[in-house]
Amino acid sequence: MTPDALRAALEPSGAASSDFDLNPDVILPGRRILRDAAVLVAFQDGPEGLRLLLTKRSSRLRHHPGQIAFPGGKMDAGETPEQAALREAAEEVGLPGARLLGRLPSHETVTGFTVTPVLALAAPFDAVPEPGEVDEVFTVPAAHVLTPDNFSVERRRWRGQWRRYYTVPWGPYYIWGATARILRGLAERVHDLG
Repeated sequence: MTPDALRAALEPSGAASSDFDLNPDVILPGRRILRDAAVLVAFQDGPEGLRLLLTKRSSRLRHHPGQIAFPGGKMDAGETPEQAALREAAEEVGLPGARLLGRLPSHETVTGFTVTPVLALAAPFDAVPEPGEVDEVFTVPAAHVLTPDNFSVERRRWRGQWRRYYTVPWGPYYIWGATARILRGLAERVHDLG
C-alpha cells in the first residue's frame, strides 16, 4: 500500500454511504435534519508501510463512549470539511498538520450527522490525547483496513430492531459502525484499482 494508491482511490466518483446501507428495511424520516461533521482519515508512512491513525473515544463521553473513531467532529459555521477535520485532529490528538489528499464520499450516521471524510498523509508525531475526548491514540496497518476481505458484517439490537454493520477488528480494537463503513468504502476503491 502506497500514498499513490490512496491518491488514486480518490479519482472515482462514488455515492455517499450510510449506517443504513446494510439495513434496507429501515424507514428514514423524510424531514430529518442532519448536522455537518468531518473526520480526518490520516495515514502515516513509516518503515513498516502506511498505517492509519485512529482514536479510542473517552469512556466518559455522552455519545459513542469508548468507540474507535477517526479524529473529527462537528463543523463550525463557515468551516470547510478540511478545516474542521484538521482542527479536530489538532484538538483531539495534537496533530500538528497533514498533507490533504482530498475528500471521500460523505457518510450519514444513525446519530444524525453527514460526515465528510478527509483523506490525508501525516508525518509521525507524538500524539497527545485530549483527556476529555480521547482515551487512546493508535495506528493500524493500512493493509489490514484497506483489504475488503478483512471486513465482516455483524448485528445487534438498536432501538428495538436488529441493525447490521461492518466491522474490521485489529488486535484489541473493535473497529465498527461508521468508522468501519467509511474504511470499507475506501478499501473497495483501493481494491478496484489494484
